[in-house]
Amino acid sequence: MSQRQILQAFEQYQKARTQFVQTVADLASRPQNTETLQNAGVMSLLRPLLLDAVPTIQQTAALALGRLANYNDDLAEAVVKGDILPQLVYSLAEQNRFYKKAAAFVLRAVAKHSPELAQAVVDCGALDALVVSLEEFDPGVKEAAAWAISYIARHNAQLSQAVVDAGVVPLLVLCIQEPEIALKRVAASALSDIAKHSPELAQTIVDTGAIAHLAQMILNPDAKLKRQVFSALSQIAKHSVDVAEMVVEAEIFPAALVCLKDPDEYVRKNVATLIREITKHTPELSQIIVNMGGVAAVIDYLGDSKGNVRLPGIMMLGYVAAHSENLAMAVIVSKGVPQLAICLEEEQEDHLKAATAWAFGQIGRHTPEHARAVAVANVFPKLLNLYLDTESSEDLQVKAKKALKSVLQKCTYLPALEPLLYEAPSNILKHVICQFSKVLPHDSKARRLFVTSGGLKKVQEIKAEPGSAIQEYINAVNSCYPEEIVRYYSPGYSETLLERIENYQPV
Repeated sequence: MSQRQILQAFEQYQKARTQFVQTVADLASRPQNTETLQNAGVMSLLRPLLLDAVPTIQQTAALALGRLANYNDDLAEAVVKGDILPQLVYSLAEQNRFYKKAAAFVLRAVAKHSPELAQAVVDCGALDALVVSLEEFDPGVKEAAAWAISYIARHNAQLSQAVVDAGVVPLLVLCIQEPEIALKRVAASALSDIAKHSPELAQTIVDTGAIAHLAQMILNPDAKLKRQVFSALSQIAKHSVDVAEMVVEAEIFPAALVCLKDPDEYVRKNVATLIREITKHTPELSQIIVNMGGVAAVIDYLGDSKGNVRLPGIMMLGYVAAHSENLAMAVIVSKGVPQLAICLEEEQEDHLKAATAWAFGQIGRHTPEHARAVAVANVFPKLLNLYLDTESSEDLQVKAKKALKSVLQKCTYLPALEPLLYEAPSNILKHVICQFSKVLPHDSKARRLFVTSGGLKKVQEIKAEPGSAIQEYINAVNSCYPEEIVRYYSPGYSETLLERIENYQPV
């Protein structure tokens, strides 16, 4: 057998291997093929090809594995059980940049499914290899490594801590300063995934000077980058007053408010979330945002949005109003109440209605003036319906009831209270009658109106337990009127009169 024939056999074998991995990688890109491939034992066939002498075969085998592991946790589990991860980690340090990208893709595809699979990736020593990849010259390798790190960190604080302990954070901060937009995006996303779990992890990111670098990118024209930047700043700012102050001091406002009108829905939502996370901490931080026009900008944002995107804006108004009378008045003056009323009317999801009800409670609970602003928007009947509706979630019922009670206890605007006399259950009714008992003694015009509108008659029809709070309030209302008027509007009075006519003997 000649040398040429011998080499020909090797060439044919190499061609066959190349064709096999390329076909499998191609098949693995379509979800409907994954089960057939798995049943055919594709994992055990791809594994030796990761150590193939031909670099393109290695890379394509890794790519195929990554695509398979990406689909579901069963396939990712098969990669772990097949002892494939240690090979990938070893190769990450040794091979060329194309293979490194493919290997990092497999690690990311496995880690994304669950904390357990991400832990398996960490346990095989992947973090050290990924850190080395973050120091590579090639931006594509850095991006692939940052992506894998992001998918490991997002699951829980323990995995994020492991990522931080590996020395990743300073390298990610360097990555957000690189010129490549794709690398900036993934690095910002990874910082966001690390920061979200605890104040300590967020502090680690702050200590590397990340806030200043993130702040420089808020007006970058790339929408996907802005999404990640605002997300990272939100996840940092949410943990404590000190960190939120540092975010504000990075001078991202008022420039960030412009992004509430960004064409990209996720950019708008993430900006609103950032503002919410800052304002929730203290009255002082809320006041800074109010002074920069933040409340008016968020109210406009609610008008331009629909659905879940509205949630952070609704909550932000609630947080601002909760801090003090003046801040709640700032929300009212900026026409926040009518806009929230529109949200309550338009939104179908219970959690959005619950957040809106809660925000109304925070706005109206301060003084009669605040309560009147809520009452005038005709919100009471809507809140009452949500509380009484058996279709409402438990959380929505609780929040609607709480908001209704807290605003009613301050409300002295009687035209808004009167309809509730006819519809409210006794636990709400007592608050309504209590407010009448406070206002009527001092307002003769209101007393007269209360009679002519049928309110006094309705109060007499309420059946209350003797000695109960509601009975005391009814007595207080009745004491505002002459006894014969109260008797006249009491149930059964007409029968009493008729009886007197029957028993009357003309002289």
